[in-house]
Amino acid sequence: MPIPFARVLPLLAAVLAVALGLAGAAQAQEPDLIFKKSTVWKFLTPDDKLAVYGIDDPVVQGVACHYTQPERGGVKGMLGVAEEVSDISIACRQIGPISFKSKFEQGDIVYRESRSLIFKKMQIVRGCDAKRNVLVYLVYSDRLIEGSPKNSTTSVPIMPWGNSGEAPRCADYLK
Repeated sequence: MPIPFARVLPLLAAVLAVALGLAGAAQAQEPDLIFKKSTVWKFLTPDDKLAVYGIDDPVVQGVACHYTQPERGGVKGMLGVAEEVSDISIACRQIGPISFKSKFEQGDIVYRESRSLIFKKMQIVRGCDAKRNVLVYLVYSDRLIEGSPKNSTTSVPIMPWGNSGEAPRCADYLK
């Protein structure tokens, strides 16, 4: 027996409100555009491109991440309605002495952005390999309705920086 649309509409509205609310929570920092490179030439409309962005970890000072994501061109890309593909790569490195601003949980969101009008988002999350004292970053995209298995992982060994003494242990900052 089909469910009447009038009963589904409030549920869809609630899901959309939650999705939009969560999307704003992890976007305190805007990524820095490093450069874009055209990959597919389009006549009279913007080209398909690969865009490289940089972002600092908001909780772990001394770590920067760079990620590359495709950006669709064409008419849909020009109008901002193209659904972006899920192929995103990431590399994170220690760029200074590491210090933790607060405790964090395994899988905490470092950065999140929408990749389509409603349903798809890209997320960068952080974890701690306590045994090896390594921060692990995962970038993936997912959909509200149907998930996406595409992902990329990078790790940052926590090392002493200059004469800063002993490096902190990420395990000491896990919740």
